[in-house]
Amino acid sequence: MELLITYDVDTTTPQGQRRLRRVAKTCEGIGHRVQKSVFEIVCSPAQKLTLEARLRDIIDPDRDSIRIYHLDRGTLSTAQHLGAAINAAHHDPLVI
Repeated sequence: MELLITYDVDTTTPQGQRRLRRVAKTCEGIGHRVQKSVFEIVCSPAQKLTLEARLRDIIDPDRDSIRIYHLDRGTLSTAQHLGAAINAAHHDPLVI
């Protein structure tokens, strides 16, 4: 399954800044950062459920927002990049 994850974490407090780092680290553990707050992810349904649970545990639902877009298979490989874009190798092994 292919996912696009975007997030907006309120960083006006030190706690918010920690939440932001934790959200980023969690997403880095499973996907590729393609912009500052955007990740492209290829995962199994079980990995998606685990990721969602971890993210729910991190964020403050009254102040933070995470959007998860389910993409058709193959969408990430057909993405068009303009400018200083990263060409993420989605199907290569992810080294952490």
